[in-house]
Amino acid sequence: MKVPLDWLREFAHVPDDPQAVAARLAACGFEVAGVERGTIDFEITANRPDCLSVYGLAREASAAFGVTLAAAPGSGPVETAPGGSVPVSIDDRGCGRYALAVADVTPGASPAWLADRLSAAGVRAISNLVDVTNYVMLEMGQPMHAFDAAKLAGPEIRVRRGRARETLVTLDGQARPLDPDVLVIADRDRAVALAGIMGGEASEVSAGTTRIAIESAWFDPILVRTSSRRLGLKTEASARFERGADAEAPVRGLVRALALLEQIGAGRQAGPIVDVCPQAPDACMVALRRDRIARLLGDRVPDADVVRLLSALGFRLEPTPDGWRVEVPSFRVDVRREADLIEEVGRHWGFDRIPATFPALRAMPRASSAGVEMGRRLRRTLTGAGLQEAATFTFLEEVAATPFAPPDGLVSIANPLSEKFAVLRPSLLPGLLGAVAYNRRREQGTVRLFEVGATFSPRGEAPRAGWLLAGPGLTHWSVHPASADVYDAMGVADLVADAFGAALDAAQAADRPWFVPGRAAALTTPGPDGPVRVGTVGQLRPDLTAGRGLASGELIVGGEIDLAPLARLRPADLRITALPRHPSIVRDLSIVVDERLPAADVRGTIRTHAPATLASVREFDRYQGQGVPGGRVSLSLRLTFRAAERTLTDHEVQRAVDAIVAALRAAHGAELRSAAGPSTTE
Repeated sequence: MKVPLDWLREFAHVPDDPQAVAARLAACGFEVAGVERGTIDFEITANRPDCLSVYGLAREASAAFGVTLAAAPGSGPVETAPGGSVPVSIDDRGCGRYALAVADVTPGASPAWLADRLSAAGVRAISNLVDVTNYVMLEMGQPMHAFDAAKLAGPEIRVRRGRARETLVTLDGQARPLDPDVLVIADRDRAVALAGIMGGEASEVSAGTTRIAIESAWFDPILVRTSSRRLGLKTEASARFERGADAEAPVRGLVRALALLEQIGAGRQAGPIVDVCPQAPDACMVALRRDRIARLLGDRVPDADVVRLLSALGFRLEPTPDGWRVEVPSFRVDVRREADLIEEVGRHWGFDRIPATFPALRAMPRASSAGVEMGRRLRRTLTGAGLQEAATFTFLEEVAATPFAPPDGLVSIANPLSEKFAVLRPSLLPGLLGAVAYNRRREQGTVRLFEVGATFSPRGEAPRAGWLLAGPGLTHWSVHPASADVYDAMGVADLVADAFGAALDAAQAADRPWFVPGRAAALTTPGPDGPVRVGTVGQLRPDLTAGRGLASGELIVGGEIDLAPLARLRPADLRITALPRHPSIVRDLSIVVDERLPAADVRGTIRTHAPATLASVREFDRYQGQGVPGGRVSLSLRLTFRAAERTLTDHEVQRAVDAIVAALRAAHGAELRSAAGPSTTE
């Protein structure tokens, strides 16, 4: 808001130096956009509608400089009457107060001093009748509107809701459709103004106007804001009403406007002021404790300064044993709690006067929740493995989410901001796929992304970890680059499981349609009642990747894991084991099995029939071709044996291998091709 300093100094005798005034008010929490030719431009926050006026800022300046504040314009005893030449009725609670005055007027140009002040404040002078209402709005923060009384049917004023298929041509010449959600000012026959927003063209004052009806009212902030947004119409008046106008100001505003009309020779009041107030607002009382001031501010403020500062800001204080009982003025709609009052004291006492000390630590900080701690551990693990964390939107475009939808469907947003945010994400993968495409368009050859976040289905919310890998891994002149594959995606899944102290098994999966059939694996972990499904890894379908703008045939692999079951199955205590002191013995087995047999079944059989000394089992080769019968496959596995307390003998290891081979032959019809070993590692 632009405020000419000479206008502000009419109410508070602050220094005649705009830079000094701007600096002092900036120290009290006001943002100054600029100072130019004696005018200070303030950026007023939405919670301070009282400062959208010259007098409101003068009040702040008087408290900041410790000077006397002049009486508010229009204050003093006022005579009102229940009726007048233009009767007023309020038919809707969206209007809490409506005051109206009639004046005989002579339209013309405003005097230079008034037009110059409006211009300095950024408002164009129009005519003396309109300029007076704008002047009062800027000076007191009370929006007003003048009707040509001769153009009002009845004449009378009714505050009501709009009607279906009713329209109003506003002062900007636009026909506005009305409905019952919009509050309007009407005469006997039709709507003549949008309440708190803009007047209508049909009742506009003109050069031929001889009598005006000036309204000054209080309208519900929420109703004004919703009407303004619905109609796409924002004005200086709506900006003040929707933030919360002063419910006690309408009559004072009328008195000030009538005085200005007479002062500039534009008109004279004709009849009493009509003031209709269905229910007077209750006074807001807040208890303020001196000990609480010291605790929140970190320093004690003398009682005399508390009383001086709050009184200068318009608050009324009554002493109590532990502090004060404070009556909040009607124009301070932002003050409702004790903390709000303490902020007012701190602003004008000076936050720079409060010593910078750390508060005493009286209790240990509360430990982070298990979910937060596990999320941190998971992020450290994956970033340490070379992946980068992505943060994608929880809302998705429906066409992007549909391929990843669960069987029970998507969760739609009732009132989306746009079609691009129509549903809640059912999976982390569509958002990550968009992030991969974004990086690809910026010539990033290798993309390794992960995200930890919530996904949604009609059953509820589920925390998950998801990742996508694209492009070659190791790139070096001596190595032929190879794109990431499903085994790389499985490696990331193992890292996620390791963070929870869990082990994963993989089996072929066909229930995730966004993965290429035959190139997806279901991830399970052992549970008390058998294996528990926790996630899936695989290669994304080429049509899905091409639909996001990626190159045709782009190989993108990834996976997703539900974190809730992993957290439930997580061991109560994770123990650190010492590095092995004794050497291990490695045996390689090559067996011929049915090509449709999952490798996870082979590993399970080995673990079931192996002794406790089996440290690990890992596949390292798969062969089909010459020497292997049709429909069969040669699978090579590396078995590592180790005992914690001694060195194993070759005889013990051979006995374990023989038992494993027998179990594989009995369970899967496996045939032994070769068994290499022993091999000992230090």
